[in-house]
Amino acid sequence: MIRLPRLSVDPTAFPAIETALEEPDGLLAFGGDLGSERLLAAYAQGIFPWYSEGQPILWWSPDPRMVIATAAVHVPRRLRRWLKSCNWTIRTDHAFAEVMRACAEPRHDGGGTWITEAMLAAYTRLHAEGHAHSLEVHDGAALIGGIYGIAIGRMFFGESMFSRREHASKVALLALCHGLATQGFPLLDAQVRSAHLETLGARAISRTDFLCAITRLCSQTGIPGNWAGLFDHLRPQDLCRPIP
Repeated sequence: MIRLPRLSVDPTAFPAIETALEEPDGLLAFGGDLGSERLLAAYAQGIFPWYSEGQPILWWSPDPRMVIATAAVHVPRRLRRWLKSCNWTIRTDHAFAEVMRACAEPRHDGGGTWITEAMLAAYTRLHAEGHAHSLEVHDGAALIGGIYGIAIGRMFFGESMFSRREHASKVALLALCHGLATQGFPLLDAQVRSAHLETLGARAISRTDFLCAITRLCSQTGIPGNWAGLFDHLRPQDLCRPIP
């Protein structure tokens, strides 16, 4: 039988991440709420919520942790050739709620359903407060791909991405990494292992190393407020070039 601690009323208090279960990997606690103070405290401690409709809120801190060094993101050769003729446009923080709802849509692999209405409300609130951000990929007026996550200090915690066209989610992730690197965000949290993300340069690090890195980065001065227009200058062709 799994025994988990229930979170207290203190929104900043979480069990030590070293106490997380090995199976299922990283399950740490349950309960609490999705208030902004609790969510920001969780991410800053290497913890995130992930649960399905009908379950209590579950909090996780897996070991190892999947991350992407934003300045060292990998662009596969075939994708690089394709990007050179791509005419899609990239925007930031223009359609946060739309990106979240697109990420919540059912997928072929069964993913997406963990983004409940409560999660949508909580992260939309974080976006309004200037903590959560989205990057959107458009083909003309159509929103075809995107990614969203949380920024604390100079650390970005990726949450989910979607694609309605081939390569659209890759373009979103590459553009986000490119933009973050140029703005002094060296690391993007990708949470758990994904073979797809590994092709773009994601790698696993120990939970201890991850916590060390985010403790330093979260304490630095970030970019407050809405990020609308911050990365809008990027074009798909820019993603083929080395990050300055």
